[in-house]
Amino acid sequence: MSEITPDLLLRAYASGVFPMAEDRESRDLYWVDPKERGVIPLDGFHLPKRLEKSIRQGVFRITRDQAFSDVMRACAAPGTDRGRTWINAEIIASYTELHEMGHAHSIECWADEKLVGGLYGVAIGAAFFGESMFHRQRDASKVALAGLVARLRAGGYKLLDIQFITDHLRQFGAVEISRADYLTRLAHAIDDQADFYSLAEDAPAEDLLQAITQTS
Repeated sequence: MSEITPDLLLRAYASGVFPMAEDRESRDLYWVDPKERGVIPLDGFHLPKRLEKSIRQGVFRITRDQAFSDVMRACAAPGTDRGRTWINAEIIASYTELHEMGHAHSIECWADEKLVGGLYGVAIGAAFFGESMFHRQRDASKVALAGLVARLRAGGYKLLDIQFITDHLRQFGAVEISRADYLTRLAHAIDDQADFYSLAEDAPAEDLLQAITQTS
């Protein structure tokens, strides 16, 4: 694959494909176009009771776009639950450019002013493409996901793409849909508008929980 640019990335996501590297040390990238796509229906997100309690008690401070590069590097680093990752230096550089353009965002979880979890993804129209998450403390990445869903629901997003289904994500209501179904949903979502910042940075726990659970 030739060098990926922000414009190429945006066109790729709008077409239903995304890039990956073989591993974090590889310099080669390839496009992925899954036959089955994982999504989390924003009106069907399941918030486990333990996570609801963590949010209500303020176990983590949840922010957005405060440490995008740090989140990406943490997602790229090998962890105890993963031997290697697909995020290489070119991906980090390219998505950082997207972030600076306002098309890529991060959610961070902090404990004692330390970054202990988070996630990042790409936003086009009313579609959000979740890329990767990490945690250094139990439940931190899960609370970050809940914080993302609250922000997407409050901002009028229509699609949360998670690329692939895992047992970890099924507990939140993730489902697998066909490529054809995904492309239909994608076309409607990217043609709409949404606001990633409609929920205040310092929104209290009750506002987050209300955004997650309120019915349309």
